[in-house]
Amino acid sequence: MKYFLGVDAGGSKTCAMIADEQGKVIGAGKSGNGNHQLNREQAADSLHQAVSEAITASGLTRDQLDYSWFGLAGADREADFRILRPIIGSLGLPRTEISCDTWNALRSGTEKNYGIVLICGSGVNCSGKNPSGATYQCGGFGYRFGDFGGGYDLSMEVFRSVLRADDGREMETVLSKRLTQLLGYTNVSELREDYLDHFRDLPPQIAELLFQAAEEGDPVATGLLVKQGDELGLAAVSAIRRLSMEGDDFDIVLAGSLLTKGDRSGIIRRAIERRVKQAAPNSTLRILTREPIVGSVILAMESSGMHVNQEVLDHLSEGKEGQLSWKKH
Repeated sequence: MKYFLGVDAGGSKTCAMIADEQGKVIGAGKSGNGNHQLNREQAADSLHQAVSEAITASGLTRDQLDYSWFGLAGADREADFRILRPIIGSLGLPRTEISCDTWNALRSGTEKNYGIVLICGSGVNCSGKNPSGATYQCGGFGYRFGDFGGGYDLSMEVFRSVLRADDGREMETVLSKRLTQLLGYTNVSELREDYLDHFRDLPPQIAELLFQAAEEGDPVATGLLVKQGDELGLAAVSAIRRLSMEGDDFDIVLAGSLLTKGDRSGIIRRAIERRVKQAAPNSTLRILTREPIVGSVILAMESSGMHVNQEVLDHLSEGKEGQLSWKKH
């Protein structure tokens, strides 16, 4: 029997899962921040903790793991891999692979081993892989480097829109009342003065105000969500064209909390679809329903030469609405 380890690590949590070649989960572990760009030492500790917990729960030794795949937020450039290789190497695992977490989200969200993935959570990212195996990443480095959106950027856009509405440069919006209530102020003027006097970070959950406001027909909120979709669509089209996938039949996987949970009315999704259908009419948008870590285990299996059939996928994906059960079988 062969055994495989998958790891999915982001800024808020690190998950590890071990499954056998039939896809049955035999061990899991969980810890905190696994993004070295946020805190290198903390990420290393989280990876060690999650992997150790999974191995202990499985009853295996490290040498019994056939292949391990690490899908890590922040694994974008060679400079990142120079930091990450020693961290992963110190885990003492026989065969390992490190990739950006976009790839495990993509593999978890499509039955094919190629396609496009769009991530919109705290930030945004886009990656693609064509049927020949060529890959391309568009963005993922923040507003200064061409990105737009995700929780951090949209929170700033809400804040700006409220201040602009208050001074007459933007139309009135229900976001004004909701933002001041969320942040604990009685009015926009009080909010403005306090933020001018004190340096304060904007919590990314401000972005969540957009969805309810847009569902109620607020034009400012709707406009920001449409812009988010347009920008994600542009990134997808860039990847599609760079990879010559215009005529291919493939999935575009939508991942990240703003796409999988926030966009209930589909405003962002429809804007993405308008863009991508013009470039690749045979593409299909799919909202990620499995946990991304399932993709990490699949990639570990495929890297060892194994073919992942539907029965294996069903075992890996079991649980209510595709959510991973962390109980040992």
